[in-house]
Amino acid sequence: MLDDELAEIVGNLRRLGGDDADVEAKRAEDRLPKSVRDTVSAFANTRGGVLVLGLDETAGFSANGVRDPAKMTAGLAAVCADEMEPPLRPLIRTHRFEGADLVVAEIPALDSRSRPCFAKRLGMAQGSYVRVGDGDRRLSGYEVHLMVANRGQPRDDEEAVPEASLADLDPELVATFVGRLRQQRPYAFADLSREDVLRRVKVLVEDRVTVAGLLALGRYPQHFFPQLMISFVHYPTPEGADLRTGDRFLDNRVLEGSIPAMVRDALTVLRANMSRRATVRGAGRIDSWEYPEPALREAVVNALAHRDYSPESRGTQVQIEMYPDRLVIRNPGGLYGPVTEDILGEEGVSSARNATLLKLLEDVPLPGTARTVCENRGSGIRTMLRALRDASLSPPRFVDKISLFRVEFPNHALISDEVVAWIRGLGEYGLTDSQCLGLAMSKAGDVLDNHSYRSATGVDSRRATAELGDLVARGLLRQTGSRRWARYELVASVSAGLRSTGRRDRRREVLDALGASELTRAEMAALLDMPDKTVSRWLRILRDEGLVELIGESPRSPNARYRRTGKVMLGE
Repeated sequence: MLDDELAEIVGNLRRLGGDDADVEAKRAEDRLPKSVRDTVSAFANTRGGVLVLGLDETAGFSANGVRDPAKMTAGLAAVCADEMEPPLRPLIRTHRFEGADLVVAEIPALDSRSRPCFAKRLGMAQGSYVRVGDGDRRLSGYEVHLMVANRGQPRDDEEAVPEASLADLDPELVATFVGRLRQQRPYAFADLSREDVLRRVKVLVEDRVTVAGLLALGRYPQHFFPQLMISFVHYPTPEGADLRTGDRFLDNRVLEGSIPAMVRDALTVLRANMSRRATVRGAGRIDSWEYPEPALREAVVNALAHRDYSPESRGTQVQIEMYPDRLVIRNPGGLYGPVTEDILGEEGVSSARNATLLKLLEDVPLPGTARTVCENRGSGIRTMLRALRDASLSPPRFVDKISLFRVEFPNHALISDEVVAWIRGLGEYGLTDSQCLGLAMSKAGDVLDNHSYRSATGVDSRRATAELGDLVARGLLRQTGSRRWARYELVASVSAGLRSTGRRDRRREVLDALGASELTRAEMAALLDMPDKTVSRWLRILRDEGLVELIGESPRSPNARYRRTGKVMLGE
């Protein structure tokens, strides 16, 4: 880590007023704090992080420093290498900061095949932690079990159900499924009997039905596993029950059967509880459901197909909760394998906890349709995001808690008539469709970052950075932090509609600041009290118009200097 990166981290902590998910600061003048082992474990079991020793959070993250940096560095390295299992090898350096010595360790995230990392003296059950918000939380026994199971390919879906036999499968579903396999893959199945086909795809183990077979093709899997179902509740208020009227819910259903039947019934119930809305599309309006059906279908299928089916979780159902302002779908078991919240939906990112079940559902039809339950191509999240984007809705919020996974759909259209009028009123020309969508998200109160902008708009990371930077340069968004801590929110005057036409054209201000001088971009930003991106944008415009010229350096260089040309601005 470089000194300027550390300065940025500390500045961000001071702005936030506390630690965040990626950074932990601890006071440590003379010795390592006892909680260091918890933090090291938590970072290693989450997504890595930065541990800063020598900052006092209670005093606004003032730099108290450490008295013996060499001893502190050696002690921290020994804890990571000798007291943690598996051993960790973080990058540890001493930095001189504001007159004090800080010891900074960059803790790497462990591969899922090596988790959990825990303190040896406490053991795996008591010494394993995870990072939640700005703190370290001890893993529950179930979470430890999931991490250990995720070291390899779980086989819970291939487990034979002792009491279940071929008679517990739906004969119509089985016939359609077997027929499809023989037609689609004759080289593997054409010459086999029905029972041998089912054994080859692990619906049967000898004469016993597997968990996957029962869920994909069963008549009534809940006879054996009562809680492997969906509960649906429609609440009257954003908080749940209506305390004024005493209404606990508007609708309450239990959805049972095989996975194909539960997906069908869940979509039916959701349609019955949804309203229709008018959405702006181009120059007109169209009527659509509150939530697009392709997005709901993918979310329900993902919850049922990717949930944890280990014995420890078979008492927990998939839950769908509808509120006036959001729809929440929750399933036991967090993300599996190398998939994380940050990369969900990116092309080529896929991992199946229940590989056999997913393979079966690829060839099992949804009742009453010609389509199968899922494609098993890792495209479900992308389909979900695209459907929401096409409906001008906010992207879903994904939450991975190790023991559960939650997807939340906000219930508001981003591009309404009011928002379209507001964007037009900004008087900004050349905005892309994705920038308009980003502005609409900000108008709705969302704080953007590169990942959320990409999820909502479908652009790649480089374009997201460029477009967000352009919105900052235009004075529409305000950036806090930089690099991975960069966040963007709507400028207050823009949100309130108070942005005057005169403030949109900054050319005269920049030319007046230059005068007869030769200035760098940073010098002009200080004179004008403008963000660097804004100054850079107007300098580029003035150069294109021939009113300003660059002296010597590349425009990317912070040392580049600018001066006025002899050309007169139109209207002068």
